[in-house]
Amino acid sequence: MGHSPPPIQGHSSMKKGKTFRTPIPAQIVSNEEFRPIEQTAQQKAVEQLADDLVEKAAARTGISRREFLSTTGSMAAGLLAMNALLGRFFDIDAVELFEQVAFAEQQGAPYFIFDVQTHYVSSGYDPSDAEANRKGAVSKQALLSLRKHIREVGLNPKLVGDQGSIDDLSWKNFVKEVFFDSETSIGLISTPPGPYPQEAVVPPKEMAHIRDEINRLAGSQRMLANGLATPQLGAADLEFMAMQAEILKVDAWKCYTGSCPKGFDRGWRMDDERIAYPMLEQARKLGVKRICVHKGLPLGPVPDYNHPRDLIKAAKDFPDLNFLVYHSGFRGVASIDQIFAKTGEIPWTTEFCRMKEKEPGISNIYMELGSTFAQLVTTHPLICAHLLGQLIRSFGVDHVLWGTDSIWYGTPQWQIEAFRRFQIPDDVIEKHQYQALTRRAKERFFGLNAAKIFDIDVEAKRNAVPGDALGRLRMSYLEEAPEPSRRVYGWVAG
Repeated sequence: MGHSPPPIQGHSSMKKGKTFRTPIPAQIVSNEEFRPIEQTAQQKAVEQLADDLVEKAAARTGISRREFLSTTGSMAAGLLAMNALLGRFFDIDAVELFEQVAFAEQQGAPYFIFDVQTHYVSSGYDPSDAEANRKGAVSKQALLSLRKHIREVGLNPKLVGDQGSIDDLSWKNFVKEVFFDSETSIGLISTPPGPYPQEAVVPPKEMAHIRDEINRLAGSQRMLANGLATPQLGAADLEFMAMQAEILKVDAWKCYTGSCPKGFDRGWRMDDERIAYPMLEQARKLGVKRICVHKGLPLGPVPDYNHPRDLIKAAKDFPDLNFLVYHSGFRGVASIDQIFAKTGEIPWTTEFCRMKEKEPGISNIYMELGSTFAQLVTTHPLICAHLLGQLIRSFGVDHVLWGTDSIWYGTPQWQIEAFRRFQIPDDVIEKHQYQALTRRAKERFFGLNAAKIFDIDVEAKRNAVPGDALGRLRMSYLEEAPEPSRRVYGWVAG
């Protein structure tokens, strides 16, 4: 008996981290919560076509391949390649490959983006700091210099007299990938589990520290942090929750119903009145009423505990709590094309949507897209269209949340751009009576829904972000020829 470790570590066919030749990673990337599948033949073809388009466009524009990869044309190449080989799901024109003005015009007005599932990759990821000398990389020393620069030029008065330390900046590439190389305005940091909450991949104390350091660096609120709730531990968990709320000031709770702490051989259910309800009552008592629960992407010794069905009763019994369903309850991409072709269903998500439709009075369940969108849009965009259509139909445009699982997936920007351009085909809308992915729907998904849950004043935040220290540095970075890393930090097969 005991804790089920992350399913990737120690598996010889898996490796952590990869740099892709184009901005869109045409391969499943794992956040340490599931085993990624091998790159498919179709994904390889998309990757090759995107690379060919980059080479030809660079030659035509008279710049090097490396220089071209820093332009919006490289993102256009990836989307055009997917349209060509996976079906036309993205609103992208060939002219955008060569003209950045055309790319910007097609993007339209900026969205307010609140990513409710981001991940820090610990300093142990690259202990040699081998990335430090690569152009476009940001080492811990470079981030320390960043804070020094902010202090010296007076961008953030709160840093006057602050010397900082490398330990304060162990989140080495997080700032660059999330806040410089993407349009993300605000994020919520999360973590995979561990044998005890204090021993998670990123413990609550460290998540809160990362949040506080980034906010201090920025001079405004850019990050929020999850705490961890492990109700199988009983009174010890309630005590630890109180410490996290009172001392760490966590913004939400992360729960893993499928994972089990050390000493337990199975998970638990959110509707278990003996195990889960004391935790939910404690969340209510502490005033931290946002419950982020891992559902789908099974982990732990008994996969069924990851099914989202148990949230229906819990949501009804605790109407004043908000339940954020990470991964939208999606079981995973393995064999999904065969399952969908046979049944027309997306395992677990479709079933949960039907359950919700039978309970129209429930209004406190929100479906989050982290990893689910990234996996489906690069492998089975048609199934991705059905998933989004089903979520909107069953939960409404006001109950779907943007999350990326980055920086496991590298910068969130490729996912942002893919979702901005993604459309449910007209024939699919007509046949299944889905709603179209309108500008209003995407505004809700990208950030407005999460802002309401977390009490964020969107207009105030829109005004604050460009003028805070990170916003002003991002503008300088973009003006001085950005160079995204094209690196993912999670696990890939092969």
